[in-house]
Amino acid sequence: MKKWVCLPLIGFLSLALSGAAFWPAAAEAAGEVNLYSYRQPFLIKPLLDEFTKRTGIKVNVVFADKGVIEQIKARPGAADAVLTEDFGRLHDLQTANLLETVRSRTLEANVPSKYRHPDGLWYGLTVRGRVLWVSKDRVKPGEIGSYEDLTDPKWKGRICTRSGKHVYNLLLLASVIAHKGEVAAKEWLEGLRANLAQKPQGNDRSQAKSIQAGQCDVALGNTYYVGKMLTEKKNPEQKQWAEAIRLVFPNQKDRGTHVNVSGAGLVKGVKNRENAVKLIEFLSGDFAQKLYADQNYEYPVKPGVPLNDLLKSWGEFKADDINLAKLAEHRVAASRLVDRVNFDNPSIRN
Repeated sequence: MKKWVCLPLIGFLSLALSGAAFWPAAAEAAGEVNLYSYRQPFLIKPLLDEFTKRTGIKVNVVFADKGVIEQIKARPGAADAVLTEDFGRLHDLQTANLLETVRSRTLEANVPSKYRHPDGLWYGLTVRGRVLWVSKDRVKPGEIGSYEDLTDPKWKGRICTRSGKHVYNLLLLASVIAHKGEVAAKEWLEGLRANLAQKPQGNDRSQAKSIQAGQCDVALGNTYYVGKMLTEKKNPEQKQWAEAIRLVFPNQKDRGTHVNVSGAGLVKGVKNRENAVKLIEFLSGDFAQKLYADQNYEYPVKPGVPLNDLLKSWGEFKADDINLAKLAEHRVAASRLVDRVNFDNPSIRN
């Protein structure tokens, strides 16, 4: 059963999916912000508490992991803003024509142009790299250094990854299309498929588990999962998975490492526009950016915000400069390629 949580900063209320997620009637009054959040309460609540403390603006938030687009369509004008954990969600909201343009000097100063929509429909708030996780024991430093290296026959039977249809991998493939064209991207995907150790499966963390177990030597994974595994308390075995791998930031000699963002935008028909913009501006500022980095091991989108010791230990890296909105144009083509080469079913040959 899917659950929603409404947080008017006075406590939590669980709501079944069969009942519409809602804010109290008073929440639609001026001076408040109605927010949908895909991001988890443990990360967002301290930020919203601090925002209210500084501004006096109350934030009413519904937490969810899916169904937000349907809820926004069902209650036009009820929501003011939306906060996502992934660029793919932002693009889906944009495609559904549910976002409204924001022009803000603060946001344009805090968020580099490559991490925001050219028309201000959304703004990135945190950055994570889609990097290579390699076995510390079986892969030598410098032995692999680019996404293109994943197609080298030397890695045959040594690579694992989650589904090619997952948004993380689709956006990576979209970046290959954007830089090299669809024909070259198809060849790259076929080469990667030929080197898989097992059928694409699981999530990013399970790829680290497979490396630690010796089932593969190289995997694709997001940077922040490594931090989360190293500090995992409920499942301490995940620390062993993370300790078995080394991070490699690909393509440092050319286009840079592919990155993804979490982000936010205004919902079309926003009622509390001024305060909603203030909230997004706050989330792009120093306090929120530092907290994101410390709690979820994501890179601040705002330049100059200090990194915690763990992120520093991974070293500096060059990120791909292409605007994420440009990559979104290739998501459909990327999805078609995954199907064309039967990437998720490596036992099936074309």
